[in-house]
Order: sequence, then structure tokens, then C-alpha cells
Amino acid sequence: MNLKELAAKLGLSQTTVSRALNGYPEVSEATRLRVAAAADKHGYRPNTRARGLATGRAMAIGHVIPISSQHEMVNPIFGDFIAGAGETYSKAGYDMILSQVEDHRQEQVYREMRGKRNVDGIIVHAPKMGDSRITMLQEIGIPFAVHGRASELTGPYNWLDVNNKSAFQRATDFLLDLGHKRICLLNGLESMDFAFRRRHGYEDALAARGITPDPDLMLAEEMTETYGYRTVQKMMQTANPPTAYLTSSIIPAIGVRRAIEEAGLKMGKDISVITHDDDLSYLRNGEDVPQFTATRSSVRDAGRQLAEMLIQQINNPSGPPLTRLLEAELTVGRSTGPAPERTA
Repeated sequence: MNLKELAAKLGLSQTTVSRALNGYPEVSEATRLRVAAAADKHGYRPNTRARGLATGRAMAIGHVIPISSQHEMVNPIFGDFIAGAGETYSKAGYDMILSQVEDHRQEQVYREMRGKRNVDGIIVHAPKMGDSRITMLQEIGIPFAVHGRASELTGPYNWLDVNNKSAFQRATDFLLDLGHKRICLLNGLESMDFAFRRRHGYEDALAARGITPDPDLMLAEEMTETYGYRTVQKMMQTANPPTAYLTSSIIPAIGVRRAIEEAGLKMGKDISVITHDDDLSYLRNGEDVPQFTATRSSVRDAGRQLAEMLIQQINNPSGPPLTRLLEAELTVGRSTGPAPERTA
């Protein structure tokens, strides 16, 4: 079915149907829903090239992925985000362009995308505290949305983030309520905004109970399985090892569990573990009962939502910046229990 035939079935002009499918703000929500339902029913899919010619758009969204020795982007978490964003793009008739570049060439690639006009918008990944990419994209005037926030930037821009500080404050409180006082934080690289916020949530929870945070129990590295494994091995050799670990991703949490089991100890009894980012499509946290207690927020759903926000901004460029803060839920699994009693 083509656009003319779909418009005839609906009794609408081709222009109205096209604008409804492209998300133009002057089309009412009722009409937009009616057109979308009819398009789904009759299997109508717009021709991307023709649609681009009609609208003056590239009908593509850009993702620039840095090739870096630190904060490696290509991991299960990023894959889930891209899968969610891709669902939204497909429904809206957009293609996705992924560009892997050296870390120092990111801004150059953004400028090239703007010059070539081969994308209508850009998703910015893994923002740092004062991320120069955000300022640069504002200057060159291309629509963009950020997965996360940059704490040192005060100007408005489109972003979607999980409440990292609240999530880690709640997780730390949960461990404190179980009697744990020696809680080790396995954070991501703290030049990244999410890791900065998570550490503050952890520190605030300890301070509220009158516990001075111990710098030796606050680590920040690339979030790998080996990082979790080696950290626990090292901590076990200390005079007063942690009774609990709080990790920034399920990936190092798996390493933590491996080290605990190799030492002949039981996770959840001898040592407790809470992780973040456990809700991944291809790295499940158990079945009926989660293996890990976790602060959970769907990365795939974040991808869907941020893609929707960016497309909305592309369709209505004069509208105010869109922001959304997601709350993580604490899901109790088998990895936590009361702090073990220490023998003298």
C-alpha cells in the first residue's frame, strides 16, 4: 500500500497523513493515532528516501561510539540501549547510523555529520562532568539528546537519566539496615557523571548514619568482570575486609561472586552484594528469584524513551528542551543478608 491509497482509506489528504506519520505538531493526537493504527493494520511503511525528500530530512539518527582505552562503550549495557532506541527509530521510519571513532575525534565527527546533513539528530552517550560535546552540539545547532547528564553544565539541553544518587543511597541504606558497616563501593570511572552521582549517594547514606567513608573502600575503574574479581581477592587479604560490596554494574558483580565462591564463602551469607544495571536482555539476573539484590532500571526502555524524546525535538525544534529522570527500583535477591558476626 502506498501513501495515496492509505489516505483514501482514511478519507484524509495525503499531506495530513504524511504529517501525522512524521509527527508534525499541527496534527491532532486523535488523528495521529488513527493514522498510525491504519498504517499498522494495512502494513503501510513509508519509503525512507521519498520521505526524506519530502521533508528535507535525512531520516537517520547518529550515534558516535568512541574507541577508548577507558570506559569501553561496546558492552551488554550499550547493546540493550541501542536495541531499545532501534525499536523507536523503526516505528518512526528512521535509520540508525553508528560511527566508531578515536576518542579525540568525536567532536570532528559531529561537525562532519552536521556538514553532510546525513543525520537529523544525535544521541550522546556516557557524558562526563563537564562534557564539551554538549556545548559544541549546541553551538553547531543540530538536535541532540544525552543519555545521562553533565553536572558541571547548567544550560538547558535534552537528557534522560536514572537517579543514580538516589539509587546508590537507597542500596547503601539497605546494607546498613542489615548491619553492614564495611561496605566496599566498586564504582565506574568517576570522570563519568553517573559514577560521580553514585559515589555521592553512597557517601551521603554513610554520613547519615555517622559513618565516615573510608577512601580504601571506594574504588573507581572500568566496569569489567576482572575488576570485581580482583578487588574481592585483594580485600580479603586486609585485616578488616568488607562484609558487603556495592557494584555499578552486573558485570563486575559477576566477578565479585566468582571471587567469593572460589574462597569457599557463600554470597548472601558470608558476604553481601548489591549491583546496579541488572535488567539486561541477554545477561539475566536469575529467573523467579534474582541472584543479585539490585537497583534496577531498564536500559532498553531508556533507549526507547530517549529516542522518542529526540524525535519529538526534531519534529518541534522550537519547543523547550525535554528532560526525564527515571527512578530505579530496589529488587531483593539472594545476594544479601545480615552482616556476619566478627570473631575477635
